[in-house]
Amino acid sequence: MLKPTFVLVHGSWHGAWCWSRVLPLLRGAGFDAHAVTLTGVGERAHLLSNDINLMTHINDVLGLIEAEELVKIVLVGHSYGGRVITGVADALLNANQVTLQHLVYLDAVVPQSGESWSSTHAPEVIAARTQAAKDFGKQHGVDAFPPPDASVFGLTGDDAAWVNRRQTPQPLGVYLDGQSFDEPRLARHSRTFINCKSPALATIEVSRERVRADKSWQWLEMNCGHDAMVSHPEELTKNLLKCV
Repeated sequence: MLKPTFVLVHGSWHGAWCWSRVLPLLRGAGFDAHAVTLTGVGERAHLLSNDINLMTHINDVLGLIEAEELVKIVLVGHSYGGRVITGVADALLNANQVTLQHLVYLDAVVPQSGESWSSTHAPEVIAARTQAAKDFGKQHGVDAFPPPDASVFGLTGDDAAWVNRRQTPQPLGVYLDGQSFDEPRLARHSRTFINCKSPALATIEVSRERVRADKSWQWLEMNCGHDAMVSHPEELTKNLLKCV
């Protein structure tokens, strides 16, 4: 039987680099795995522009799936990446060309159709991020909000320093861009939410509440901060393998 391929999608300010401790573990377990860097961040930060929106990032992932000729996949989205894999899954279910075995939301945004990423955030958070992006734009010509210190993600020491060195500004367009998808159809698909609970990132709480209220989800927990792929790669890999 053909094993699925893991497709890993990072969250805000990150890049494919954040999965570098998980990829060899998945491959060592006998699975193919790929990590995508979304346009405008990571090693693709030179492509940062005001034209980047959510569909840009959805197409980044669809492009990898097509280029690698993947036919059976487990989609994993971290944080903001939950919005991306939701759009990718919607496109794949409509195309019927790839078997989508499972969707994994790693402490991730679980959107509802019609929302933007900012829709579930408090007004003061929206205002602060938007203002930070505009201030950045005045200096650099592109509206993007700079990354927070990695301690926000529950990281310390060398892990925090590593993430701080590599983070890059996030394009504002993906924060404000709305998203529409076939929500009932997607809800019939196999989905897992991995909750990183210590310390819990407050901006993910709305998504946690949505998942807790829907018994169709598999719920897993990790006693770590938001960047589990950095701080607890072995435990995270074990949880990912529960989704195949």
